[in-house]
Amino acid sequence: MLITQPWYKVLVIDDELFMLDFVRKILESAQHRVLVARTADSGLDAYRTHKPDLVITDLLMPDKDGLEAIRELLKENPATRIIAISGGGHSGYTRGLEAAKAFGAHETIRKPFSPDALLAAVTRALDAT
Repeated sequence: MLITQPWYKVLVIDDELFMLDFVRKILESAQHRVLVARTADSGLDAYRTHKPDLVITDLLMPDKDGLEAIRELLKENPATRIIAISGGGHSGYTRGLEAAKAFGAHETIRKPFSPDALLAAVTRALDAT
């Protein structure tokens, strides 16, 4: 498994408990400090309070979608590192991930993904200049 440089603070926003736990375990195995939020609004609050180095956000959530969250994050701080994740195999998810990239996400990942794929995306997003 790819190991990224430890000690980054990462905020994960996803309404699915399984996905939050899956991503948290992968990131903690690479020595990252992980914060989790189940809604975009609570994620934005956590971002403002904890100032993470990286935000990983799902695109489809009940309160506010991830694209709106990405817009708000980058409006507050254009240097925010963001990875957008979304599931499914149909073209709507692909368009959502493409839109996330256009909005300013550094990386996008389609669910399901492997631990190595996530850690590689984290490394690229954190190394982006």
